[in-house]
Amino acid sequence: MGISYSTAKWLAPASFVLDFAAQQYGMLSSPNMKDVHDANLSFWSPQPFFIAGFFFPQQLFQLAWLYRLYKLSPNTPTERVELDEMVDFVPYYAVGNLCIGTWMIFWNSSQLKISNIFVVINSLTQLYYVFAKLKPMNTRSTTSVLTNIVSRTFAGIGVLDLLHNGSVAYFKDVPATMTVKVVTALGFGLASAASDWIFGGCMVYDLVALAAGQSGSWRNLLGAYAVGAAGIVAAKNLAR
Repeated sequence: MGISYSTAKWLAPASFVLDFAAQQYGMLSSPNMKDVHDANLSFWSPQPFFIAGFFFPQQLFQLAWLYRLYKLSPNTPTERVELDEMVDFVPYYAVGNLCIGTWMIFWNSSQLKISNIFVVINSLTQLYYVFAKLKPMNTRSTTSVLTNIVSRTFAGIGVLDLLHNGSVAYFKDVPATMTVKVVTALGFGLASAASDWIFGGCMVYDLVALAAGQSGSWRNLLGAYAVGAAGIVAAKNLAR
């Protein structure tokens, strides 16, 4: 998915603007995102304000990353190395923004099965990049730190999107079965064990968001999963 520096420098911000505009449309239209959410609930429906709470700070990191992408020059050897790392992520970043923007159109028209297609593409794309392509974070490099934060948080919220949209598209008003409870525990447990502190923190956040959106014993169990995931992430990173 290699692209040129010049292409990366217009593609990344263009995809950001498109996604940002789609999000504003989703919040201001009628019905809006939350209206559709409230009308379609399932066992993996999060508290919607947790998604909004994640969205705002993540946008700030994206803006910082985009500014650095624009600022770095391929004509300077040291900056070219950093720029190569950023440009490598740009196609995945752009695909994510385009998918999320398109998802909004179908979500707000309550075509949940179609919207789920774009969620699956985005989430799997971001997870592939994080676990197969992303270089380890170099804490002495601002570029590396920002690229890791943006890509890992993109993938982290993508997991929540995948669970949320998939459950309401195919299992609306279905309570959590024993299978769902076991799959949730195993899935988040394995993801937390395989995570660094950024993606692992997202897994904990996702579980808290799910717990806040549910009720009764399922809510309590999700809360316990969040505590367990936090313990796994903390233990792994302390040991490291």
